[in-house]
Amino acid sequence: MSESVNKRIAKNTFLLYFRLLVVMGISLFTVRVVLKTLGVVDYGIYNVVGSIVLMFNFITTTLSTGTVRFFAYQLGENNKEKLNQLFNLSILFFFLIIVVVILFAETIGIWFLNTKMVIPELRLDAANWVFQFSIISFIIHLLTIPYKSLILAHERMGIYAYISVVEVVLKLLIVYILVIFPLDKLKVYSVLMFCSTFVISFVYFFYCNKKIQGCKLRIFWDVAMFKELFGFCGWNLLGAMSSVLRSQGINILLNIFFNPVVNAARAIAFQINNAVNNFVLNFYSAFRPQITKQYASKDYDSMMKLVFVSSRISYYLIFVLALPILLETTFILEWWLNSVPEYTKIFTRLVIINAIIEAFSYPLSAAVLATGKNKWYQIITGGILLLNLPISYVFLKLGFPPQITMIVSIVLTTFSIGTRVYFVKKLLSISIKNYLRSVFYSVFVVTMFSLLMPLFIYNVMNDGLLRFIIVGIISVLSCLSFIYFVGITKNERKIVNSYLKGRITHIYKIMKS
Repeated sequence: MSESVNKRIAKNTFLLYFRLLVVMGISLFTVRVVLKTLGVVDYGIYNVVGSIVLMFNFITTTLSTGTVRFFAYQLGENNKEKLNQLFNLSILFFFLIIVVVILFAETIGIWFLNTKMVIPELRLDAANWVFQFSIISFIIHLLTIPYKSLILAHERMGIYAYISVVEVVLKLLIVYILVIFPLDKLKVYSVLMFCSTFVISFVYFFYCNKKIQGCKLRIFWDVAMFKELFGFCGWNLLGAMSSVLRSQGINILLNIFFNPVVNAARAIAFQINNAVNNFVLNFYSAFRPQITKQYASKDYDSMMKLVFVSSRISYYLIFVLALPILLETTFILEWWLNSVPEYTKIFTRLVIINAIIEAFSYPLSAAVLATGKNKWYQIITGGILLLNLPISYVFLKLGFPPQITMIVSIVLTTFSIGTRVYFVKKLLSISIKNYLRSVFYSVFVVTMFSLLMPLFIYNVMNDGLLRFIIVGIISVLSCLSFIYFVGITKNERKIVNSYLKGRITHIYKIMKS
């Protein structure tokens, strides 16, 4: 990879992590206040009712992945005319999807909400209120995807980070209004969340029309191009659907077998998971366009080096943060929420373990999708993940506790990593032996050695604030040390040293002046 590419990825990663720190801090605070203000039951209702609409998120995930891939590919070929054509085709495609979503949600969705879900009768009216505003928010979010995809494809991570910060600030304002508003809190919350979605979508639209080339709206139709876009996105639907069924589908399944309190516990666990997982997703957003552009420009060697390096870094980023959370889950939850719903602790630990394993999937998926040959990849990998729902249903029917759904997810996620490696080998001719040695061996050694000292301290000290602080510090230092000396190559250490030296010099000059 060229030095300019490395600098661009590093800069974009930094901007996305600035976004993440602000978003994560405010989001975790708002969850605590919203849970306390709504109560456990209403918080569970909001999340499980929203899950019906979020079931359609496999569409947005698919379209987002597809549009970013096609936009980045055209930028890699420097074909701005086709970029605009694809943008307008994607807008048309999204309008067709919206019609289908409205028809499905306002018929089967309403029937399922009012007849099959476990919701207290007195809160059914509020649940329907949440459902309708969730649909409207989803539609607005769907129309924002082409604009957001253009920003990501152009690697304008700065504006993406700033808009995300504005979004969480709006959510902070929502929490304040929610606390002081005298009406039904659940209804008010659903309306305010819709308003936040509308404002953010307008900002994306306004910025792209002013600053980004390729988003000029015009009537355009090309059958061959539409088939190419639809074909790519169509096969991605299977993979995205499996992801949604694993998350939102399982959420609804838990509501049917248990109650909204279990949904609240799961929602809290996934808030922590999202905060941790965003460390990888931000890095993924920074390197994904480069993988596609390198494939488009036929720079295959640089592309595969980036896949190998990003696979290791994706794992390290999430492991550094996940280790102290896994050890000190009980303290963190009790300090954060005061009153912790049942199952929250086990849910949190299992969902983070799943996220650690899943970290390997992002670079592999980016490499396969860059080729555009995703049919059998999505059929097999998506098919494995689709088994989450039926297998979980069988176990719940047999009387297993709710955490069995996450254990099933961990097992299937592990199997899916193997299929992703196979398809990267098949489509891009990488050596599986080299991948295992360069990626899995490195992260295995780092993981084993990093665990030793934190586990020792965790077991010899009494629980409390002091142990939490010491375990947290030792975990991070232990992970970073073994990553630096064992987990990265000699050349990568030189890059790290050069970057740190540059940062220290820059800070010194600022302080001196």
